[in-house]
This record gives sequence, C-alpha cells and structure tokens, in this order.
Amino acid sequence: MGAPVVVDRLTVSAGSATLVDALSFTIQPGEVLALIGESGSGKTTTALALMGHARSGCRISGGSVRIGEVDVLALGARQLRALRGRTVSYIAQSAAASFDPSRCLLDQVVEPAVLHGLLPRAEAERKAIALFRELALPDPDTIGQRFPHQVSGGQLQRLMAAMALITDPEVVILDEPTTALDVTTQVEVLRAFRRVVRERQVTAVYVSHDLAVVAQMADHILVLREGRMRELAATAQLLAAPQHEYTQSLLAAAHPATRGGGTVPPDAPVLLRVSGLSAGYGPRRADGKPAIPILEDVDLELRRGQAIGVIGESGSGKTTLARVIAGLLPPAAGTMAFDGRPLPPAVAQRSREELRRIQIVFQSADTALNPSQSIERILARPLQFYRGLKGAALDKRIAELLDLVKLPRTLAGRLPGGLSGGQKQRVNLARALAADPELILCDEVTSALDTVVGAAVLDLIAELRRELGVSILFISHDLHTVRAVCDEIVVMRHGRKLAQVERADYERGPHHPYFEELARAVPELRCGWLDGLDAPDTPTPHPARSTRCQPEGAPS
Repeated sequence: MGAPVVVDRLTVSAGSATLVDALSFTIQPGEVLALIGESGSGKTTTALALMGHARSGCRISGGSVRIGEVDVLALGARQLRALRGRTVSYIAQSAAASFDPSRCLLDQVVEPAVLHGLLPRAEAERKAIALFRELALPDPDTIGQRFPHQVSGGQLQRLMAAMALITDPEVVILDEPTTALDVTTQVEVLRAFRRVVRERQVTAVYVSHDLAVVAQMADHILVLREGRMRELAATAQLLAAPQHEYTQSLLAAAHPATRGGGTVPPDAPVLLRVSGLSAGYGPRRADGKPAIPILEDVDLELRRGQAIGVIGESGSGKTTLARVIAGLLPPAAGTMAFDGRPLPPAVAQRSREELRRIQIVFQSADTALNPSQSIERILARPLQFYRGLKGAALDKRIAELLDLVKLPRTLAGRLPGGLSGGQKQRVNLARALAADPELILCDEVTSALDTVVGAAVLDLIAELRRELGVSILFISHDLHTVRAVCDEIVVMRHGRKLAQVERADYERGPHHPYFEELARAVPELRCGWLDGLDAPDTPTPHPARSTRCQPEGAPS
C-alpha cells in the first residue's frame, strides 16, 4: 500500500539560480502524477527532491516534502538511507550509467532487498526472477547471470525496474523508464508498471517527455518550465483542452511531421553495401558462428545523401549493425563495401581516411562524452586528429561546429555536466560532424530527449542532410521519428532483416506482419489507447480515483 505524498512550496537552488520554484502538489496512493516539460525544466530535480536528494551543486532551499507521516527534508543521513530504496524507489533514466559493469545483474537487482534486511538472499533471487518474468525479460531464469554489457539497453532498463520494485516500495519514482524501449516492449512494460501501481496502490511519480506514454499511465499531468508549474490537470482534460501555451506547444511536437532531407536521385551511387553480414558475441563455435549470435545474413544498401531508418524491438540487432559498420565489432561472416571499395572489418585495420568518412553518434550522450573534458576539448580532438587544425583555425572551426548544431559559443568552456540532455546530444552530433563524414550512424539519438528538443534535433539532422549531403543510418525504436526523417525503413527482428519499406509506401499496405505489429504498438496521444490493444493479459480494473492531485490550496 502506498503513502500519500504532499509537496508544499518546494524550492531547489543552484548558486543564485532557482531550478524549482515554490512547487506544490499532492498525490494519493494508487495515483500517478506525470511531470512533463523540456530538458532542464526541473522534472528530475523535483523527483529527486522527493527522496531528500539534490544533485551536486544543488540544494533544497525551501518548502517541505511529506511521505505519509514522514517529513523527508527533516531526516538525517542515516534515516534517508533507510528511506531510499525501501520506502521510496527510483528508476533512473540512464540504466547504462546506473549499473556496475563488473558485477552480474542478479547481484545488483537483489541488493536493495538484502541490504535493507527485507529478504534473505535466496528468497530475494526468487523474487527477482519473478519480476524478470513480469517485466517480459527474455530467459528470466538465467538473464541475471549476465553482465550489464551483455544485454540490450531496453533489457537493462527493465532490469532497473525490477531492482526498484523488489522492496515493495510505497512510492516509486519513474524517471523516463521506457526511453530505451522499442514500442512492442514498451507496451508490455507500461502494462506491468500500471499493474504494480493499481494492484499495490503504490504512489507514483512518472517523469517523461513522451506525452503519448504519459497518457496511458498518469491520472494527472503537471507541466513544468524553468522550474515553475505552468499547468496541472487531469490527463484527459489536459490532452483535450490544454490551457497554457507551453502545454499546447508540447502537444504540437508530440508526433513529429515529415522532414525532408533533400531528394535522393534514383541513380545516386551506392555509398555503403552490406552483404550477408552476421555477427555476435563470445567465442566462436565449431561452425564458426559466435556463441551469442546477434546478426544473421543481413543485406543493406545506402545511397549517397540517403537516410535509412532501422527499427525493431530491443535486442533485434539494430545497434550491433551500427557497431559492425563502424568497425567496433568484427563480423563473423559477410562483407562490407564503402564507396565501391572493401571496408576493413575492424577499426584497427582502417586507415585514418576510412575512419573519418564513417562516424557514429551514440545513444547516451551521458556516457559518450568524457565528463572531465570541456566541450571545446571534446570537439578539438577529432579536428586535430583528422585535419591537423591548431591555433586560430582550430578555434574558428569549433565555433562553426557549435553554430552548425545551434549551440551558443559560450558553452565551449563548460563540462558536459553543465549542459542539458538536449545540449549534450548536440555536442555528440557536433563531434561526429568535426570529421566531415560522408556517413553518420545515429543510434537512438533522440530517445532521451523531450518532444520539443527532440523535434529540434530532427530538424537539425534534416538540415545537415540538405546542406552537407551526408548519408544517415538512423537507428530508433520510435516509428514516428523514423518516418519523420528517413527515406526508407528497414525492419529487423531476431537479428534478421525482415522488410524494407519506402517512404511513399508508409501508409500503404499490406506490409510485413511484424511491421504492422510495430505500427499498431506506437502509443497514440489519447487516454485508453493501451486498454484498446489486444493483450495477452487483461488490465486490472481501475479503482476509483480521488481528485487530490492538485496544487495545495487549489479548489477541488
């Protein structure tokens, strides 16, 4: 059973800046309050304050947070440690940055229950395996024996959810918990989260930039901008009649419109050709195949100036395909050709020119950017390595790159930790552009961004195609995003290419059944969409809701 959460005039500061400004709201057990807003609006800062935590350089400078009868902000360090993970659990946005790479997953998932003395180790392991099954993880009996790098990003996010739920907390904070999930997996995870909240009457705060997802989970939505509440309303009411102009802009950006990147002539030369590509992890078996096969016999052609999207469920081989093309993972079989010439399989075998022509933009800018180096230094390294720039010429090109990705030049001296998520992803893209590449491999580059910032990044990618003529391999689990920026869609499942759909045929059919399944699973911006899907399990009936999720002092 959850506990009511009462927040009264919460204020969080960083130096002279106010990150969260006198925020007040109440959540009752069994209710879900969604925090919505652009990157840097104070969503995560607010969520962390519910646990009495402020990030480095920040402080909770005013207001109160009560969970049941507990005044969270009055607790000492030892009492806060007892509260966190037991009474309040947190599912972070970046699972990759939250797991210890040197320990197996099961050890980390059971740790909260064992550390707080709630369960003996053997019982905690049995409960963890049951949660793996509930969260639709593959091989639930054995996946816990793997290490974080041996599972996909979407699987790792669900494992983090299992770690948060293993203590049966009263309050759960979900910070972008489905960001890394493909649409079909997202549906199952959303159902699982919703069951937990309803059946256990857990009090939940759901931080997200995805309004379509929020529409399926939240009873009320609180819209934040620059740390201030702009609007708070019941979900159906807010979606039907948003009052604040900022809320209206979020709704307008929820489903990106098609962005042209320039017309690719049908006779444009093939830039990248992949033939019969297979790859995986672990030692080779007697038949020469890897112990853990990921890609199997994949063929792909990408023309100059073309953008091809690659979609598929978590673990389908999308990122592995990009890693093989980039030379980060050697193929077990097949060939690759770039601009008509054989492409060496490994980075160490490629010339500096071959490295320059193919660049990769990784999914998580948090882990892709060196936190100890300034933005200026991060951009300088490829400019020095590939082009030998130095002095005034180097400074000029760094400024031009920041202009190109629409970042203020004043950010050059900052560390990545001083930037928002959207700004970090733009730096990630600028670093790739520093090499003047002909092909950019974009791996889930908008998955962690709010709708407004994500739409701006998509506009930027389309603009770069038009101005620079680069080719794009765009990997995503979001069919809306892929349709917005790509000329064709490649559909993958279980490491195999199932279909390739051209832009002109997106709305036509019939397509491959799995493509149709993916299309049906894309969340729609309306309440009840999730209930309308055919599901193997019937959602638990929704209990009666109170109307207490509102600003303190507001009329009922």
